[in-house]
Parts: sequence; C-alpha cells; structure tokens
Amino acid sequence: MTTSRRLSDRKVARFEKNVTKRGSVPETVKKGNDYPVGPIVLGFFVFVVVGSSLFQIIRTAQNAGYF
Repeated sequence: MTTSRRLSDRKVARFEKNVTKRGSVPETVKKGNDYPVGPIVLGFFVFVVVGSSLFQIIRTAQNAGYF
C-alpha cells in the first residue's frame, strides 16, 4: 500500500517548515523576577526564624546560669 505523491508532498512540506523554525525560540520565556513568595511573606518568615533562634539562645543562656 503506497501513499499518493500528493499526500507525501504535503507531509514533506509541513515538516520542512518545522525544520526551518528549529532553534528560533526566544531566549527567556519568563517575565523578569517573578518570585513564588512575596516580600512581605519572606520578611515575616525571616522574622520568625531569627526571632525564634534568638529566643532559644536567650533561654539556653538563662538555664545555664549566664543571666
């Protein structure tokens, strides 16, 4: 079972178009610096982490008798 000349020419033309477009994609698809977390949430997270670590240091120092 062979394909007709017309169908094979159409397939070849369609794939030839794709071959010439190969490699011509834009360099960046993303739009700038889009962070998944906002600056307020990030600041709150840093505040909680630093604050809890300071609280833990102070509590440990009090239990050890430094204060």
